[in-house]
Amino acid sequence: MSNLKSGIAPLIERFIEYRKASGCWNKPAYGLNIKLFDHFCANNYPACTELKQEMVDTWCAKRISEKNVSCNTRTIVIRAFIEYLRNRNLTSVLPAAILKAEPRTYIPHAFTDDELKRFFRECDNIKPYPGKTMFVIRKLTIPVFFRLLYSSGLRTTEARLLKKENVNLDHGIIDVRQSKGYDQHYVALHDTMNNLLKRYDKAISKLQPNRTYFFQSHKDSYYSRDWVKDNFNKLWRKVNGFESKAVAYDIRHHYAIVNINNWIDDGFEFSDNLQYLSKSMGHRFIESTREYYSIVPRLADTLRDKTEKGFNAIVPEVDSDEE
Repeated sequence: MSNLKSGIAPLIERFIEYRKASGCWNKPAYGLNIKLFDHFCANNYPACTELKQEMVDTWCAKRISEKNVSCNTRTIVIRAFIEYLRNRNLTSVLPAAILKAEPRTYIPHAFTDDELKRFFRECDNIKPYPGKTMFVIRKLTIPVFFRLLYSSGLRTTEARLLKKENVNLDHGIIDVRQSKGYDQHYVALHDTMNNLLKRYDKAISKLQPNRTYFFQSHKDSYYSRDWVKDNFNKLWRKVNGFESKAVAYDIRHHYAIVNINNWIDDGFEFSDNLQYLSKSMGHRFIESTREYYSIVPRLADTLRDKTEKGFNAIVPEVDSDEE
């Protein structure tokens, strides 16, 4: 990165190149924070050419404006940088401790079938301006993008950063490489979703024949968080009103809840289905999937009735790694 200017810039550049070569560099999530850390070191420790504990402790200290989760998000790349250096005996600096996440108060929106039907109908009825390629791309992309979230449980970031080369339409498999943290996982598509992606790929390839990202903007880049937020809000509120507080990420929660609710009637094998859902959704630990139980009415009691003593052994109380 040519815009790095601290005395430890060469070490940071080596770290970034290593991550890129390993397929584990998430530029939107880590690029800005590592650059800000570099500028902090340049401004406050201009003569230092090696990493110091004081640099890390000062930068990683929780700020008044931060919650524990946001502090962890800001500093996760610094912890990875230190791990990289320590593994190569390039530093003895210790990484900052991971802060315990605060209890969650947000309750995801509980979608109804009618709400979703109205929303997707509105997605399908987008009218592009004649002769404007960017609006034609939007018309083609939005119905498919949000249906992929709905049918797969992908994180919005995973869908935004999904590269064309990582979507296997012959076998209906998505290789999710740009995920939360550094976890790679695979998502098997339903046949109807895979066929929809095939039609989309064929149509969009006529407008963007050499695209890098599966969903690529008219600027030949991935879509931003604001693009997802603005388009979801505009379409959702148009047909479901401003009173609804739904956000795009709630679609992922809906995916989990629908799957979990289906287990109740199917006489499910608890551990198997939990494992499948956890891996498909990219949870690092199976316990993280437990978060959804608290927002599914009576599900926790049902699971306890079905699993008795095994429930607490399989699903202990832990911190969630979900966004």
